[in-house]
Amino acid sequence: MVLTDEMKKEVVEKAKVYLDSEKNEVFRAEVADALKNEDYESLYDRFYTALAFGTAGMRGVIGGGTNRINTFMVRKVTQGLAEYCLSVSSDSTVVIAYDSRHYSPEFAKAAALVLSANKVKTYLYDTLHPVPMLSFAVRNMKATAGIVITASHNPAKYNGYKVYWSDGGQVTPPHDIEIAKLANAVTADRIKDISEEEARKSGYLESVPASVDEAYYDMVISSLRRPELVKGSPITVAYTPLHGSGNVPVRHMLSKLGIRCCVVKEQEEPNGAFPTVKLPNPESHEAMSKVIELAKEVKADIVLGTDPDADRMGLAIPTTPEKTDYLLLTGNQIATLLADYLITTSNEMGLGSKKPLIVKSLVTTDLVQKIAKSNGGDCKDVLTGFKYIAEQMDKIDKGVNKDNFFLFGCEESYGFLTVNDVHDKDAVSSAVAAVEMMCHYASKGITLQQRLDSIYAHYGYYTELVFSRDYEGAAGKEQMKQIMADMRKLKAGDTFVNRTIEKVEDLLGEDTGFPKADVIIIRFTSGEKLVVRPSGTEPKIKYYIFLLEGKGGRSELEANRDKILEEFKSAL
Repeated sequence: MVLTDEMKKEVVEKAKVYLDSEKNEVFRAEVADALKNEDYESLYDRFYTALAFGTAGMRGVIGGGTNRINTFMVRKVTQGLAEYCLSVSSDSTVVIAYDSRHYSPEFAKAAALVLSANKVKTYLYDTLHPVPMLSFAVRNMKATAGIVITASHNPAKYNGYKVYWSDGGQVTPPHDIEIAKLANAVTADRIKDISEEEARKSGYLESVPASVDEAYYDMVISSLRRPELVKGSPITVAYTPLHGSGNVPVRHMLSKLGIRCCVVKEQEEPNGAFPTVKLPNPESHEAMSKVIELAKEVKADIVLGTDPDADRMGLAIPTTPEKTDYLLLTGNQIATLLADYLITTSNEMGLGSKKPLIVKSLVTTDLVQKIAKSNGGDCKDVLTGFKYIAEQMDKIDKGVNKDNFFLFGCEESYGFLTVNDVHDKDAVSSAVAAVEMMCHYASKGITLQQRLDSIYAHYGYYTELVFSRDYEGAAGKEQMKQIMADMRKLKAGDTFVNRTIEKVEDLLGEDTGFPKADVIIIRFTSGEKLVVRPSGTEPKIKYYIFLLEGKGGRSELEANRDKILEEFKSAL
């Protein structure tokens, strides 16, 4: 891009303003060096825009500048959050957690000091803690809001800032909209400051009490449906925290239960560089390869992995009695197994007069819905994003939904929730639930692979295909708009991808049962389904293809998966 003199002048002015406000010497040096070297391209990339506080927070590449995440940008959005909290209650409290990413502790402390300077009572964890424990702490401590410094499973160069509300879920309207307005309008001169010593002396900053961790661990233990099968079970778990915050809580839980847990040594310690993986995501075969190798060595009965903020859980299971090979399950397969186990167990134990509710994202397998309804439960589809699952939980908490009790929440992207006292996806308690499920079937001489196969045999074989297309820059944004506009022209009776369309649902339309969203659902007369969803955070469109067996049965569908995927890719 050719920069005009006016553009150069503008970014230089923004850089100077930033340097007056940034406290971190590393980030200051990056910008100061770019100014000194007249590196206008670097300056433009750092300052042509500012990271915005979006629907639940902020995420970006770590570095100096307003188009990066750094101490200044964290302080800026925290000032807006402080102002909003105080507008809600003069006695506001906020709990802050952080993961293993670069600068996560520094960003957490910076946020804590801004809140304290605004006279907002703040509780800051002394060590890294995962998302679910923050969600629990917000509820347990009856806090107004919570913050987690994390970029979840993104590459090492990213970090982020997620905001939670008093229900323990990520902020939803009207809170997210109002916080964003205030945060994005904050100027450097409005950001309040205080030293850590002053903050602690004044009583506005305290460490999160250790009792909150213990309360979380006790809650997870008490959530076990069949504790007698789990405690002291002679099984072996192979586990990787992928250099993240799951290491301590997952191992602590398994230790409390007396279960042998073998951990990948190279991935055990927190490390924001994630040196052993390209992407610290348990969805990735590459990321889970080391723990599967460990599983083969120790003959593990189940394999677990968690991402850096321990809200996503990966699961692999042995495919041979000798435990010489393992299958990494998809998010949909894990959701299927857990939904089946939890609802059948709930029915066996007769847990009251209310119906169990399973909540899933609309891009999660419809087999979960079939399992729920076949077992006398309800299943609610929501938009992608676990905050929408938390919303349904909140309706039960507040008595808006009097007919159900919450049983399970799931997303195909490895997000699961099996407890009531956390309102976000929770890899720690889900790992314990997965171990319990395995112990239960093992007591009957059944493997998880056999149970999954029996589910398919009973309900029909469902499988899913997902792919995405990237659309970079301004031209890409226009291309995405055009693709979605073309999709909206499709109607019942049209032929698309060599299939006849039965129904098109546009979630920007009226009376869809969902909040308005840029999502299109195409149902085919064959029983197949396509969901098209532009990403809310990246310049890409994701395509979700839902398939179920036809006359040829499971074997035919499995044999044709690659061919079907190519058909859709060619048409989209």
